[in-house]
Amino acid sequence: MDQERPLRERLIDAGVELVLSEGADAVGLREIARRAGVSHGAPRRYFPTHRSLLSAIARRGFEDLGVRVAAVVGAPDLTPRARVRTIGCAYVDYALERAGMFALMFRHDLLDSTGQGPSEGPRLRESTLPLFDLLVTLVRRCGAAEPSVTAAALWANLHGVAQLWRWGSLPLVLGGATDGGVERLVGAAVDAHLGPEPV
Repeated sequence: MDQERPLRERLIDAGVELVLSEGADAVGLREIARRAGVSHGAPRRYFPTHRSLLSAIARRGFEDLGVRVAAVVGAPDLTPRARVRTIGCAYVDYALERAGMFALMFRHDLLDSTGQGPSEGPRLRESTLPLFDLLVTLVRRCGAAEPSVTAAALWANLHGVAQLWRWGSLPLVLGGATDGGVERLVGAAVDAHLGPEPV
């Protein structure tokens, strides 16, 4: 771990590593302190509660997901529908690659969205809004009658694809035919919510 980084960032780094390797349930202030090479009381200066620490770790996840989506959706010559599919694939891929982080990011029962200082940006629960707003804009450009409702239903569908794929349920019902399965499921979800692709 980089000892030159500010201690607060090093503690979050240690938390991210722990979430990715062992899941959110393994995250504790003492273990974070041990991994960061500081006394077990040091994290309390920055994170007075377990929830505040988990929230800082989850915020990193939202930032990482946002960077990934921005990288793929900015490709030139994509139609709005292709951008929706690209976002869907990036979302599900992130969920599968960083399962522990993805699970934590949406556990609002574990996270603290109150008492943040103004320097920390929007409340944690609002961290999903920029991605959702982008999805609504693209869905509107695809001609959906109720873009917000359609985007919300599509998001729920994609979240379900990610969870059920990770748990092995979708590979099971697809009879082991998993080649390109995630991409095909994302495409099917987009078609189900936006209607068939125009010819």
